[in-house]
Amino acid sequence: MTTTDIPAPTARPYQPAGTPKRRPKREREGAAWVFLSPWVLGAIVLTLLPMAVSLYLSFTDYDLFNPPRWVGLRNYVQMFTEDPRYWRSVITTLTYVVIAVPLQLALALLVALALKSMKRGRAFYRSAFYAPSLLGASMSIALVWRALFNDGGTVDNLLGTGGWVNKPGWALLAVALLTVWQFGAPMVIFLAGLQQIPAELYEAAAVDGAGRWRQFRSVTVPMLSPVLFFNLVLQTIQAFQVFTPAFAVSAGKGGPADSTLVYTMYLYDRGFVASHMGYASAMAWVLLLVIGAVTAVLFRTSRSWVFYASDADGGVR
Repeated sequence: MTTTDIPAPTARPYQPAGTPKRRPKREREGAAWVFLSPWVLGAIVLTLLPMAVSLYLSFTDYDLFNPPRWVGLRNYVQMFTEDPRYWRSVITTLTYVVIAVPLQLALALLVALALKSMKRGRAFYRSAFYAPSLLGASMSIALVWRALFNDGGTVDNLLGTGGWVNKPGWALLAVALLTVWQFGAPMVIFLAGLQQIPAELYEAAAVDGAGRWRQFRSVTVPMLSPVLFFNLVLQTIQAFQVFTPAFAVSAGKGGPADSTLVYTMYLYDRGFVASHMGYASAMAWVLLLVIGAVTAVLFRTSRSWVFYASDADGGVR
């Protein structure tokens, strides 16, 4: 045997004395799955499995007391062609979204701009304005809101407009104002975005003779557009799922004249009051598809108005 037939020793990376040995890849992956297993188990048991059951029930006639009976597309056909209250709930929900989301975002941005320019007390006022959002969509707050806008309530005594909750043209506005009042979460996000805008941009705009309104349109809005887009998507999804404020203001009836009958309240009525769980499941899946479609449209249209810092350098969105 010649020296050329002897295999060369395999080169190994140098490791200082005392360096722990790197565990095999399979062992590392096993440890990762151990830590991920609670989340995976929760996602399967609490999300994916109920969704699969709900999808099956949407094609059945199920009243919670008897076994589900397969009816195919009958629930969907009845929903779209034979149920006028369903379409009233759709129109009411769309009206609510159009009113509540823009007003809430506009108020949140206005307050965030005011807090950004404050020199003293910013932390106190930020906490004060955020406090209503901590209460969430609780039934107690919604009942207090109903008392404020009822006959003889505070709003009636101040404005003399009568009880809003008893007027078909005003009841939904009272529900929307409760959502607008809880603008703390988008306000905090707006404030964080405003603080990331470089001051040099405002100084350059001022040198060019731009006033406050022009600086807002040409500097603040473009630089804040990713944050605005994030808040818009988040609040739109939440608005489509509104339930507690409308339920409390209307005493669970969607009145007066179905003016506060939002989609989720009618879904609750069909599923848990009338015991038509198959029909309610079909409504839930339609709502899921509509929210997904609206979100996709927002993402699609964002390409024309959302500005990212990487765009100025030729980056990719």
